[in-house]
Amino acid sequence: MSCSLPLAAQTATAQIPASNPDPWKPLGFLEGTWDARAQGNAGVATSGRYTFQPELGGHILGRHSTSDPNCKSPASFDCAHGDLLYVFEDAPGQPLKAIYFDNEGHVIHYDVSTPTPTSVVFLSEPSPGPRFRLVYELKSEIMTGKFQIQMPGQTDWHSYLEWSGTKQE
Repeated sequence: MSCSLPLAAQTATAQIPASNPDPWKPLGFLEGTWDARAQGNAGVATSGRYTFQPELGGHILGRHSTSDPNCKSPASFDCAHGDLLYVFEDAPGQPLKAIYFDNEGHVIHYDVSTPTPTSVVFLSEPSPGPRFRLVYELKSEIMTGKFQIQMPGQTDWHSYLEWSGTKQE
């Protein structure tokens, strides 16, 4: 099956400068498989792993996570948690976006920023409900992460879950 672009799309594609900076370079520090030892609110203590890797010919960066089956938590916390995060470029030269899915049915749309060469912030789009922030930071070969919530009308962020771990060889 072949697919050809309309003439207008071919022209637009041809006009993209070859010197376009690599939008994935600032996220390169995330790539690989990482251990995660987590502490959360309400007495959650669990561990697992997650992997960031380029997918679909390098057009997206995917994160897949798995949790340890020996999780210790209150009954209200899902120890069998699984999720996917896909980072993508909507259009060449535009800021990166991300979308998150989990086994509980949550879907979160994020704007992506890289405030330092070894940190990335995923900030949910504004909505009438709570906002979410996912932060990764690499320091001294330890990756830390936080999933935070900001309630409507509030300015403070509250961590729901925080984790840290090293990269697997």
